[in-house]
Amino acid sequence: MISYLLPFFAGFALSASLIVAIGAQNLFVLRQGLKKEHVGMIVLFCGLSDALLIVAGVSGMGAFLNRVPQVSTAFALSGALFLAWYGLKSLQRAKNQDSMTVTQGQSVSLGKALAAVAAFTWLNPHVYLDTVLLMGTASTAQPIALRPFFAAGAASASFLWFASLGYGARLLQPIFAKPQAWRVLDMLIGCIMLFLAALLFWQGGQHIF
Repeated sequence: MISYLLPFFAGFALSASLIVAIGAQNLFVLRQGLKKEHVGMIVLFCGLSDALLIVAGVSGMGAFLNRVPQVSTAFALSGALFLAWYGLKSLQRAKNQDSMTVTQGQSVSLGKALAAVAAFTWLNPHVYLDTVLLMGTASTAQPIALRPFFAAGAASASFLWFASLGYGARLLQPIFAKPQAWRVLDMLIGCIMLFLAALLFWQGGQHIF
């Protein structure tokens, strides 16, 4: 039993250390959590996406991506365009004097919310670096028979993090009862998105030129 728990917690610890960082996906989950809008489906989508990528990495997909850098470049440039668009949109919201409160306005449909979180997830090359390449490489330290437990631990950390972020965001609702707090959040999101977009453009351009 202990032999199964060790790789499980090794995967859990590594995944937790990688995923707890300010990024586009986490900020989107936080914002939807504050709005109490489609939180369950967004958390489930993020967790399942990470689980799928982790399994792919443990199964050896990371070696394939290392041999085809053009794939990473395409994702970087596509992700940069999306982040730049979303960042500008967030800054535009921050300028709006009628910026939302927790209880009003600016709702999005489930389809649009899932499309946005899918773009944040699958167009971010850093997601592949963390889940596919790093997780895949780290899993090779485990015997082949124990690698599924490593992947299960890593995926469990992802589900726990997104659930905590999405459902724990409501604890901040007293702060975000004021429109000014939403304008500050949107400005922060916009600046981070534009910074990440510039970073991805720079990284993608290095492989092209």
